[in-house]
Amino acid sequence: MLNAPTDAMGIEAATLATDPAPRRRFSDATRHRVFLAFLLVPTAVVVLAVVAFPFAYNVAISFSNMNIYTLRDWRLIGADQYVSVFSEPAFWAVFLKTIIWTVVNVVFHVGLGVFLAVILHQSFIKGKSAWRVLLILPWAVPQYITALTWRGMFNFEFGAVNLLTESLGGSAVSWLSDPVTAFVAAIMTNIWLGFPFMMVIALGGLQSIPGELYEAAEVDGASAWTQFRQITAPLLRPVMIPAITLGTIWTFNNINVVWLISNGGEPNDQTHILVSYVYKAAFSMYRFGWAAALSMVIFAVLFIFTQVFLNRTNATESAY
Repeated sequence: MLNAPTDAMGIEAATLATDPAPRRRFSDATRHRVFLAFLLVPTAVVVLAVVAFPFAYNVAISFSNMNIYTLRDWRLIGADQYVSVFSEPAFWAVFLKTIIWTVVNVVFHVGLGVFLAVILHQSFIKGKSAWRVLLILPWAVPQYITALTWRGMFNFEFGAVNLLTESLGGSAVSWLSDPVTAFVAAIMTNIWLGFPFMMVIALGGLQSIPGELYEAAEVDGASAWTQFRQITAPLLRPVMIPAITLGTIWTFNNINVVWLISNGGEPNDQTHILVSYVYKAAFSMYRFGWAAALSMVIFAVLFIFTQVFLNRTNATESAY
C-alpha cells in the first residue's frame, strides 16, 4: 500500500516517455510561440524605428542647446529650454489662440456632425446615400487641396466668399490681411473639413440605438427634443466621447490648415497655433532645442487632457 503512489508515478512517467502526444503538444505550443514572435518582431522594430527612437531623441534635444550654430556639437544644458518656453510672452498668446482654435472647431464639428446625422437618420429623408456621399466629401478630399481652395475663396478681389458677401449687399473683407479675419478664415476652413468625421461616427451610433425606445417615447407623448435629450444623447455618448477625444487631438495638432490658409502664420506671425509655431521655430528660426521643448509641452498638454477627459466622462462605461 505504501508503494502505491510511487508505482503510480512510475507508471505515469513511463506513459509520458512512451506516449508522443504530450511531446507533440509541447512542440506545437513552442512553434506557436515562435510564429507569434516572428510576427511581432518586425512590428516592434518598425515601432522602435519610427516612434520610440524619434520620441527619445526629441526628449534628449529638448534638454540641449541645439540650434543652427551648435548643430554638430550640441550638449545637454538641463531644463533651460523649458524655462525659455514658458518665459517667452509669445508662447502664452499662441497657447490661448490654440485653445480657442481647438474649442471652436470641436464644438462645431460635433454640433454639425450630430445634427446632420440625426437628420439623415430620419426615415422620411429621401436619397440618403447621395446625401451621405456629398457630406463626406470634405473629409475625403486631401486637406492641403481643400485648404488651398479655401485660400483662393478668401481672396479679396476674386474670392467666392467676398463675391457672395457683395451679392447679399455686404462689403468685401480683406480676410487674409488682418490677423483676426485670417484666423477666422482658418477656423471656417477647418470646420468644413472636420464635421463629416463626427457625422459618420454619429450615424454609426444612431443605427445601434433600438427603435423601440423611440416608439415608447412617442407613446408617452415625448417631443422630438425630449427624445434627443433623453434617448439619443445618452446612448450616443459612449460613441462620441472617443471621437471627440481624437478630434481634439487632431485639431490641436492640425498644422495644415493654419499654415496654408495664413501662408505660414501671416500676417506678422499672428495666426499661429502651437504646432505651427513649433514648425516655424524649428525650420525657419532653427531653434531646434527650443522647438523640441515646446513639442514636449504640447505632448504633455494633450496627454493630461486625454486622461482627465476620459476619466471625467467615464468613456469606458456602457450606456445600457
